[in-house]
Amino acid sequence: MDPVSGQERPSRYTRSFSGMIGALIVTVLFVLAFVAWRGLFRTDVDNTPVAVDWQESVELAEQVGLQVVHPRELPAGWTATSVDPYFGSDDPRWGLGVLTEDGDFIGIRQEDSSADDLAERYVDEKAEAGEDATVPSEVTDTWQTYSDDGGDHGYATELGDEAVLVYGSAPVEDIEAYLGLLTR
Repeated sequence: MDPVSGQERPSRYTRSFSGMIGALIVTVLFVLAFVAWRGLFRTDVDNTPVAVDWQESVELAEQVGLQVVHPRELPAGWTATSVDPYFGSDDPRWGLGVLTEDGDFIGIRQEDSSADDLAERYVDEKAEAGEDATVPSEVTDTWQTYSDDGGDHGYATELGDEAVLVYGSAPVEDIEAYLGLLTR
């Protein structure tokens, strides 16, 4: 406000819609250039999966009186990357995720549920049941198979009130070899 005349003073620059759009474009280009520059010179990215101690979870389950389905050992080059023990309620469940030597995923889920429910939850909502497969293991020799359009496969069996599902994106041969390693 002008102290002498009491009138508003015009601003020093004109604000326009096109000026605002131009400033926005310059800002976006700056951000994209920064991200690209940072990506070019970034060398500290480590995508190596972190191994977890899944045997400790199996021991804990045994201490509370549960028999979880687990591999006797992992094949050379395979890495356990996640374990999901939940033993503190009336609905115990257990899960283990591993990556094969080629980086493909295989998981185990054991819950008080049906095989169909586990397949729907972990393979695909629209997982299709297939033929029974005969794959010898210490758990069972007959497995109900499931698959989806994306190439995931699952093998399930029911043990009393619980169901066990072995599933993943790994080739069928790897999943079946893994089934042969399972014990309780």
